[in-house]
Amino acid sequence: MSKKLVLIDGNSIAYRAFFALPLLNNDKGVHTNAVYGFTTMLQRILEDEKPSHILVAFDAGKTTFRHETFKEYKGGRQKTPPELSEQFPYIRELLDAYGIKRYEKENYEADDIIGTLSLRAEAEGFDVKVFSGDKDLTQLSSDKTTVCITRKGITDLEIYTPEHVKEKWEITPDRVIDMKGLMGDSSDNIPGVPGVGEKTAIKLLKQFGTLEELLSSIDQVSGKKLKEKLEENKEQAIMSKELATILREAPVDVGLDDLHYEGEETQELKAVFKDLGFNSLLEKMGETVEEETVEQEEISFEVLDEIKADHLARESSLYIEMLEDNYHTGKVIGIGLHNEKGTYFFSMETAAASPAFKAWAEDGESVKHVYNAKETIVSFLREGIEIEGIDFDLLLASYIINPSESSEDFATIAKGHGQAGMKSDEAVFGKGAKQKVPDLEVLSEHIARKAFVLWTLKGTCMDELEENNQQELFTDLELPLALILAEMEHTGVKVDCDRLNEMKDELAERLVELEKKIHELAGESFNINSPKQLGVVLFDKLGLPVIKKTKTGYSTSADVLEKLQSKHEIIDYILHYRQLGKLQSTYLEGLLKVVHEETGKIHTRFNQALTQTGRLSSTDPNLQNIPIRLEEGRKIRQAFIPSEEGWVMFAADYSQIELRVLAHIAKDEKLIEAFRNDMDIHTKTAMDVFGVAKEDVTSNMRRHAKAVNFGIVYGISDYGLSQSLDISRKEAGEFINKYLESFPGVKDYMEDIVQDAKQKGYVTTLLKRRRYLPEITSRNFNLRSFAERTAMNTPIQGSAADIIKKAMIDMAARLEKENLKSRLLLQVHDELIFEAPKDEIEILEKIVPEVMEQTMELEVPLKVDYSYGDTWYDAK
Repeated sequence: MSKKLVLIDGNSIAYRAFFALPLLNNDKGVHTNAVYGFTTMLQRILEDEKPSHILVAFDAGKTTFRHETFKEYKGGRQKTPPELSEQFPYIRELLDAYGIKRYEKENYEADDIIGTLSLRAEAEGFDVKVFSGDKDLTQLSSDKTTVCITRKGITDLEIYTPEHVKEKWEITPDRVIDMKGLMGDSSDNIPGVPGVGEKTAIKLLKQFGTLEELLSSIDQVSGKKLKEKLEENKEQAIMSKELATILREAPVDVGLDDLHYEGEETQELKAVFKDLGFNSLLEKMGETVEEETVEQEEISFEVLDEIKADHLARESSLYIEMLEDNYHTGKVIGIGLHNEKGTYFFSMETAAASPAFKAWAEDGESVKHVYNAKETIVSFLREGIEIEGIDFDLLLASYIINPSESSEDFATIAKGHGQAGMKSDEAVFGKGAKQKVPDLEVLSEHIARKAFVLWTLKGTCMDELEENNQQELFTDLELPLALILAEMEHTGVKVDCDRLNEMKDELAERLVELEKKIHELAGESFNINSPKQLGVVLFDKLGLPVIKKTKTGYSTSADVLEKLQSKHEIIDYILHYRQLGKLQSTYLEGLLKVVHEETGKIHTRFNQALTQTGRLSSTDPNLQNIPIRLEEGRKIRQAFIPSEEGWVMFAADYSQIELRVLAHIAKDEKLIEAFRNDMDIHTKTAMDVFGVAKEDVTSNMRRHAKAVNFGIVYGISDYGLSQSLDISRKEAGEFINKYLESFPGVKDYMEDIVQDAKQKGYVTTLLKRRRYLPEITSRNFNLRSFAERTAMNTPIQGSAADIIKKAMIDMAARLEKENLKSRLLLQVHDELIFEAPKDEIEILEKIVPEVMEQTMELEVPLKVDYSYGDTWYDAK
C-alpha cells in the first residue's frame, strides 16, 4: 500500500475559511464560519487524497526564532479578530474527533513543522501533499511533495509542482526564497529590497541564479537606480531570504508513525457537529438513519372522515402539519386533535366541511393548545375559519424557556421537555428533494401522536415558565402577538407590480448610462462585472494604488473600492453600478416573484421564535432588508401601496430606542439628561468623548460617535469598529475606552452585567426574556470574551424588541377600541407600518405616538416619529 502524508497549515486554512464565509453562529451564539469552512475543506481533502498519514500544524505563538533576526517580522499584521480566535478551540476539538494528529512547537511556525516533516517523509518514500493559503510553502514542492495553495475562498486550489513553479515564475522551487529575499513579503513584513517587485526579482534570478551570486555581481546589473538599491540593501536582502526560508530540520518531536490515520471517531465527530449545529454534515454521516430506528409507544387514535360534536371538547390540543410554511406554497397535509374523548386525525378538507368543527374552532370558550399559533391561525383563515381560544403554544413556550434551542422540529422540542421517543419530521417526511408525504397510515400516526404529546407538554412548559418568572412574557406578550402577526401575514401588503416593472426598466437604463460613463473614464470597453478585467483597468491602466491582492489578481471588493474613492472619479460610478445591479436582481426581480397571484399582495412570514434577542425577522420575502441608504433602494417602497381606494400608508418608528434603553438600564446620568433634554445623542457623545463644545463637533466626529454608540449597543469589538470606521484597531480601542470614561454609568453597567451573568448563567431583558451564556465562565479567553460582549448587549437589544412587540399589542387593542378600519401591515425593525382611510389619519396622528410612547415607562422618554403618504415611500 502506498504511503501518502497530508500536511495542513491549520492557521492559514482557518483564516481563509473565516474571511471566505459570512459570520455564522450556532444556537449558543458562538461564531462557526471558520470551523465550518475548515471542516468542509478537511472533508474534501480526506475524500480526494485518502491519506495514510495526516497532520495539521499550528503556529504556537506570536514569537518565533525569526524575531531574533528581525524584531518587526510579521509586525504589520492586524490582531486576530476575536470572532475568529474563539473558533480555534473548536477546530482543535474537531481534529481530535476526526482522529487527526495536531501539533505546534514553541518558537517555531507551522511552516517549519510542515517543512521538517515533508523532508523526513520524502526520505522514507512517502508522497506528500501540503495544503495552505501561504505561497511561502511553494518552496517545498519537489518530485515527492505537491503544495496546494487556496486561491479563491477555500476550495479553489492552485497546485504547485516543480513544473508549475517553473511555469509560473520561471524559477525552480528552491529559488522562491531568493525571490522573497529580493521582493520581500508585505504579509509577513519581510522588507526585501525597496522598489524591487516580482517581475524584477525573477528577471535578476534568471540572469544570476541565486541572491548571493547576484549580490556579488551587482556591477553587471543594468540600471543605475537598481544597482544603487541592491548595493544599499545587501544585508537586508540576505536577512529577508533567511526570514523567508522554511526550516526543514526543526526539533519536531513527533514521528511519521504518530501521524497514521485510522479514520474518524464517528460518535465523537457527531457530538462535535451537533454542538456546532452542522446539521448538513450530520446528515452526510447518516444521522437520520439512527433517528428512523426510534421505538415509539403505541397510541390509539381514530382517522375521521367526518367531525362531529362528539369528537370535540372544551379543552383540546390541536396540531396542524405543513410541509412548507410559505404563504404561497404552504398546504396543510393533516390535523391532529386530542382531548378527553380521544385522539383523532383528519384532513383540512374534512375540518372545513364540518359545521361542528367550525363552530368549535371559532368559540373562544373552547380552549386550544397548539404548536405555532401564528401558522395555525393563518392556515385556518385561508379556509374561512377564524380560530379563537388559543391559550398555549408549545413552540413559543419552548422558545421563551430557552431561545438558544432554535430547532422547530417537534420531536426535538418534545425531547427537550422530557418527552423522548418521537420520530423526527425528517425521519418521516425526508428532506430537500427527497421530502414527500408518506402513506396515510404513517402520516396519521405521526400527526395524531404530536397532538397527544402536545397535550401532555402544556403543564410541563407552564411550570417551567412560572419557575423562570416568564409567565407574563408568554401570556401577555408573545401569545397575543402571535395572533396579531397571523392577521398581518394573512392580510399582506398590496404591491404595485407595474411600478416595480417600471423601476426595473429605469434601473436598466441607468445601468447602461453608468456603464457608458465608466467605459469613457476607463478609455476602453470591458466587463465591469469581471473582477479580473476591472482590476486590470484600475491598477494597470489607470495606475491606482493596489490595496489588496487575491490569488487570482487584484482585489476589487467593495472595501477596496471605498478606499480608492478619492483617487479617481471612476470609483464612485463603479460602486453605484454595483449597488444598482444588486437592487435590480435581488430586490426588484425577487419581489415580483413572490407577489400572490390571487391577492396581488406580498404575504411575508414573520419569524417569532428565531432570534436569541427576541427580535422579529421576516422571510419569503425579507421585507426588513430592503436597502434604504441608496435613494434607488428607498424608491422600492413606492411599490407598497394601500389595498383600498382612498387609503394611505402611515408609518411610525421609535427614535434611537436601543440607546434610550441603554440609558435606562445603565442609569447613566449624562445619557439620561441628553435624552430628557431632547439633545442629538451622537453630537452629545462627540462633545464628551472629544472634549469639545457643541459648535466644534465636526461631521466626522459625529460619525465616529454614532458608530461607537451603536457599536456599544451591539457589543462591537475594536476589530468591528475599526472595520466600520476604516481606522486602526488601536484607534478603535482607544475610542471605545474614551467613550466608557465619558459615560461611567455605561461602564459600570457593562461590568455589573457580566458579573451577574457569571453568577446566574444568563441575562434578562426588562420583560424577563432570558439568554443563556454557558461560555461566560469558559477558561478559553476568546469564548469567554464573546459571551461577555453578548451579556452586555442582549438586555439592550432584547428590551428594545420587547417594547416594539408590546407596542404592536397595545396598538391593536387601541385600534379596536376606537373602532377604526386602519390595519397594521408590517413591522420593520423599530417601525410599524399601517394602511388607513384618509379620514382616520387625524386620529392616528394622535393615538399612534401616544400608544407607542406610553408602551413602557423608562427613565428617559420614548420618542416616536410618524408620517403618511400614498405609498410606503411617501410615508417617510
